[in-house]
Amino acid sequence: AAFFSPSKMAMVEGKRPRSPTGEMIIQKKPKSGVMTAAGIERTSNLTAPIMQLAGHGGEVLSFRFSPDGKHCASGSHDKDIFLWEVYGDCVNYGVLKGHKQAVLEVAWTPDSVNIWSCSADKLVFLWDAETGKRIKKCAGHSSFVNSVCPTRQGVALGCSGSDDGVIKIWDPRVRGAVTSLNDLYQVTAVQFADDGDRVFTGGLDNEIKIWDLRKEDVALSMVGHTDTITGLRLSPDGQMLLSNGMDNTLRMWDTRPFCEGSRCKMVFQGHMHNFEKQLIRPAWSPSGDRVAAGSADKMVYIWDAKTGQIRYKLPGHKACVNDVDFHPHEPIIGSGSSDKTAFLGEIQVN
Repeated sequence: AAFFSPSKMAMVEGKRPRSPTGEMIIQKKPKSGVMTAAGIERTSNLTAPIMQLAGHGGEVLSFRFSPDGKHCASGSHDKDIFLWEVYGDCVNYGVLKGHKQAVLEVAWTPDSVNIWSCSADKLVFLWDAETGKRIKKCAGHSSFVNSVCPTRQGVALGCSGSDDGVIKIWDPRVRGAVTSLNDLYQVTAVQFADDGDRVFTGGLDNEIKIWDLRKEDVALSMVGHTDTITGLRLSPDGQMLLSNGMDNTLRMWDTRPFCEGSRCKMVFQGHMHNFEKQLIRPAWSPSGDRVAAGSADKMVYIWDAKTGQIRYKLPGHKACVNDVDFHPHEPIIGSGSSDKTAFLGEIQVN
């Protein structure tokens, strides 16, 4: 099942942009050295079964495909956000420059037009992914902003969570945050509910909180993790929530208002955290039948969402895998790592 094997490796090296000035640097097509072993049954339209995206000068902390599936974005400790083409030679066609410290998370808007980003510089930015221009600078947090998430439907808003213990809701049309929710602990992960009235947060107190934005208070806490929550991801149908924790578990929760039995529906294990304490983020497949997460053992783990069994354990990275994302239309998984690279890799359909 492993696809990141060196004999089948396709190397596409994105050259590092030279110009320090412009917010976005349009690049010439890098030369690619694509090596594919004959006889591999292909399942996607990638140029090769594995594509490596290289060029960042620091750890890749966040990785996301655009919802239209044509592009992907990587946020790094080097303060930059790289924009890549998914197909062809995976050209690094743009760089979003502006953050003054590590970019901790990136997230595309549902129309694939804009990107939200958050950083250790205490700021949240909204970018035009087509022109590379920064549309909005959201200031107000007093410490690292660990997580950012846009609404998937309805009014286009952004949500951010910070080490200052505050969750902020941002409307690009309005100056300043439209809502601020105060938690007692550092907030490491945020997700919007599809109804737009609720926000899910995780942090240092090991609990997942469901906030009611109308009451501006916690409506429900979901308890189960025994260490810091590092990432949250809402399922494609909006009913289930994935949470990854430093207790080396990935958990699936039923977030519907009325739920029978325990809200924790599944615990996935096998992956690990280590002393680095990275914010490892999980992901859902588009159909919701698989879940994935990175790991400190340099692997990408993919589980069956219904049985909890490990389906794939994918090697290739040389350091902790911090973020993973499934392609929206094809059996491709992307990953970003502390080894300063990202991979795009085919997986089997069944």
